[in-house]
Amino acid sequence: CVHGALDRAGAFSRLARRLDAFDLVAYDRRGYQGSRELKPLGLDYHVDDLCSLVAREARHLPVILFGHSFGGVVTFGAALRDASLVQLVVNYESPFPWILRRPSSRPPLRDDAKFEAERFFRRVVSDRAWDRLSEQQRESRRLDGPALLSDLSTIQCDAAPYDLTQLRVPATYVYGDGESVGYYRALGVELAKLDPAIASIEIERAEHSAHLGNSSQVAELIRHRWDLACASV
Repeated sequence: CVHGALDRAGAFSRLARRLDAFDLVAYDRRGYQGSRELKPLGLDYHVDDLCSLVAREARHLPVILFGHSFGGVVTFGAALRDASLVQLVVNYESPFPWILRRPSSRPPLRDDAKFEAERFFRRVVSDRAWDRLSEQQRESRRLDGPALLSDLSTIQCDAAPYDLTQLRVPATYVYGDGESVGYYRALGVELAKLDPAIASIEIERAEHSAHLGNSSQVAELIRHRWDLACASV
């Protein structure tokens, strides 16, 4: 499991409890939480890290990659790097603006990483949730600001970091029926145009944090897509 921007491995704990038949591996991406001291940042380094983990796990078991949000940008990169190590990719509401740009009126990023971390949390989660955090928890999020800025800079670039037409691993793009459903539906169509093997699935009553609020649905979907992948072999 690969987490998104300003998130952490612990966010997958609910999903892990619902996938007890799987050996679930989650980790803090470099720049975040327990991996905060790892530098340099950037997509290529995140892909390197994931490929190293996958190579270790693939010696013993088949590997499914699940990427939430920006984590899906990383999982596709790893699957493109070495398709022989990955049997399935499932991504949830991952941003691919070089395929379909999402309309936005957000102000340009500042160089102030702590400011951007707080602003991102308030926008993606809520002001109320930020206000409920202790000062220690707020500062922990702010310290993840440099990694967040790196992630956001990657997805605000118009240049594609890789070519999805070269993907040779079965993949599923999942999204919820929340307020951004129109964009994600359209993105799913564009992904299928690039590679017909990329299926897209919409789940009900799900927002961006489905790995938290809809963990049972996400777990069931992963199991189902894995069964289909095994049946097609």
